Amino acid sequence: MRHEGERHVALIRGINVGRAKRVAMADLRTAIAALGYRDVVTLLNSGNVVFSAAAGEAGAAGARIERAMARRLGVSARVTVLSAADIAEAIAENPLGAIAHDPARLLVTIPRTAGDRAALIPLTRQDWTPDVLALGRRVAYLWCAGGILDSRLLSAVTKTSGDAATSRNWSTMVKLHALTQTPPR
Repeated sequence: MRHEGERHVALIRGINVGRAKRVAMADLRTAIAALGYRDVVTLLNSGNVVFSAAAGEAGAAGARIERAMARRLGVSARVTVLSAADIAEAIAENPLGAIAHDPARLLVTIPRTAGDRAALIPLTRQDWTPDVLALGRRVAYLWCAGGILDSRLLSAVTKTSGDAATSRNWSTMVKLHALTQTPPR
């Protein structure tokens, strides 16, 4: 089967974390496909959706998916959409690869807008040792040396960003990148 359109990733913030905002991935795929997006695939159970959209459609995809989730699934959650090129760039420009030896402790934080990314700049001027923060063109990279649960850096980024950003660990980002590069079946 040949697919039309460009591959994108919808990152849904805060679903299926603990007992809050439970969403079945099959229901999520159905809701997104009903919007006319094609080749819809989910990764893990935590709000990672890869889909195809015609050129020019992706700009409104986040808001459309948010409305569909509220209407069809009864769940309110922020959605950030990245193109396959955005994901590839986030992978390629990772400045922390030399020190981040555990992909579960290397997070990529994806702000919704350039202004949301700019809100993180003051955090780069602080010492987070043993953690490290680096900003890329579109995303932030957080090395949580002692793990994410006790990271002062992650707490500060979360507090600064609120719901204007979402984070994924490095393993998830690499898997999402692979899904955007693989032609759908």
